[in-house]
Amino acid sequence: MQKNYVQEILSIIHSGLPKAELAEKLSDYHEKDLADALEALTPAERQSLYSILGVDTVAEIFTYLDDAEPYLKELSSHEAAKVISNMDSDDAVDALEDLDDTDKNEIVNKLDKDSVEDVKMLLSYDEDEIGSRMTTNYISIKNDMTIRQAMSELVKQAGENDNISTLYVVDKNEHFYGAIDLKDLIIARAEESLESLIVRSYPYVTDREQVSDCIDRIVDYAERSLPVLNDAGKLVGIITSSDVVELVDDEMGDDYAKLGGLTGEEDLNENVFESVKKRLPWLIALLFLGMLVSSVVGAFESVVAVLPVVICFQSMVLDMAGNVGTQSLAVTIRVLVDENLTLSKKLQLLWKETRVGLLNGAILAVMALGFLGCYIHFFKGYVWTSAFLLSGCVGLSLIVSMVISSLVGTLIPMLFHKIHIDPAVASGPLITTINDLVAVVVYYGLAMVVLIDLFHLA
Repeated sequence: MQKNYVQEILSIIHSGLPKAELAEKLSDYHEKDLADALEALTPAERQSLYSILGVDTVAEIFTYLDDAEPYLKELSSHEAAKVISNMDSDDAVDALEDLDDTDKNEIVNKLDKDSVEDVKMLLSYDEDEIGSRMTTNYISIKNDMTIRQAMSELVKQAGENDNISTLYVVDKNEHFYGAIDLKDLIIARAEESLESLIVRSYPYVTDREQVSDCIDRIVDYAERSLPVLNDAGKLVGIITSSDVVELVDDEMGDDYAKLGGLTGEEDLNENVFESVKKRLPWLIALLFLGMLVSSVVGAFESVVAVLPVVICFQSMVLDMAGNVGTQSLAVTIRVLVDENLTLSKKLQLLWKETRVGLLNGAILAVMALGFLGCYIHFFKGYVWTSAFLLSGCVGLSLIVSMVISSLVGTLIPMLFHKIHIDPAVASGPLITTINDLVAVVVYYGLAMVVLIDLFHLA
C-alpha cells in the first residue's frame, strides 16, 4: 500500500515537537513531499517552518514548487535572496520568473556575487533557447592536470556542485576540450595521463539553439548531462537528465495544445483573457471552414429533399472520417520527429496509412451494410432492396471517405513539415473539419449519383 508521506509530514508539523526534533524528523522526507505539504499549511505555519528547516533545505523544497511566487512573497526580499542564492541557477531562474518584474529585480540585486552572475546570464536568454534551460552546476577541470590534481579539483568543486557523474574538461582559454566519466577517473592509476581518459568528440549543444530544434538530439544521446557551449566554443553550462525530462514534458504539452486547436499550452493560473487569446485564432479559422462545409451541405439540398433518410447517417460518416484523419495525424507527427526521415520512408508511411484506411473502411462498410440495412427496413419502413441500397451507399461512403481522410491526415502534416511549420499545427480540429468537407462531398455525391440518378430511389 502506498504511504501518504504528505499526511505524515503534516502530522509531524502539527505534533508540537521541539524545533530541533521537528527538523530532525522532517529531514527523513524527500523535498518533493515537503513541497506538497507546504500547500496545506497556513502562511504563519510556513513562516515558522522556514526558520526551523534552514535556508539550504528551503531552497531544495522551493525547486519542487510549481509556482514559487506566493511562497517567496512570504519571505522578506533579503530572505528570499538567500533562498534563491542556494538554488541551482536554472531552478533559481524558474522561481524568479514566477515573480513580477519589480519583485524579481529587488531579489536579484540582493543575490550573492556568484549567483547573480549565473542568474543574469540565464535570464539573458529567450525562453525558447537552450541556454535558458541549462544549469551552471557542474564540475570543470583543466586538460593539463594530472590524475591526482583532477581528483583534488573534483573533491573541491563537489561541495558546491552535485552534478559529478561527468567531469567537463576545458583548455587554458576555457574552450570546451572534452569530458571524463567519473568512474574512469576513480579507477585510473596516478601514473596515467588525464588525456587518455578524456572523450574528445563528446556531444554538445549550443546556448542559442532553439529547444525544439535540439531536443531530439539530446534525447537520442541519453547521457546524464550534456555540455552547453557558446558561439566561441566556451563551456557555459550543462543540460541534465532532469532538464531533459522537463523539456520533453514542455514540448509534449505544447504539441498537445496544438493538437487541441490552441496556440499555446494553458494552465490553471491563466486568466480568462489569455485563454481566449490562445483559443480564438483557431476557432475563427475553423468557423470559416465550418461555413464552407455548411455551404457544401446546402448544395445537396435536392438530395435531402428527394431522399430525406440520407441525413440520418450524415453524422456517422463525418465522425468516422474525422476520427481516421486524426489517427493518421497522430501517427505522422510521431514519425516526423525523425529529422532523417527519407522520401521513401514518407511514401511508405503514406501507403501504409492508405491501406489501413481502406481495410478499416471495408470492415466498417460490411458492418454498416448489414446492420443499417436491417435498421432502415424495420424502423424506416423501406423494402429490403431499397434498405440495402441505402446501407450500401453509406458503406461505400465510409470506404472512400476513410481512405481520403487517411491521406489528408498524413499529407497535411508532411506538407507543414516540408515548409518548416510545426506539424502539430495541423491540429485535430483542422484535420477533422477538412475531413468533414471531404465526407460531405463523398456521401451526398454518392447518394445523388448512385441512389437517385442510377437507381431512382426516392
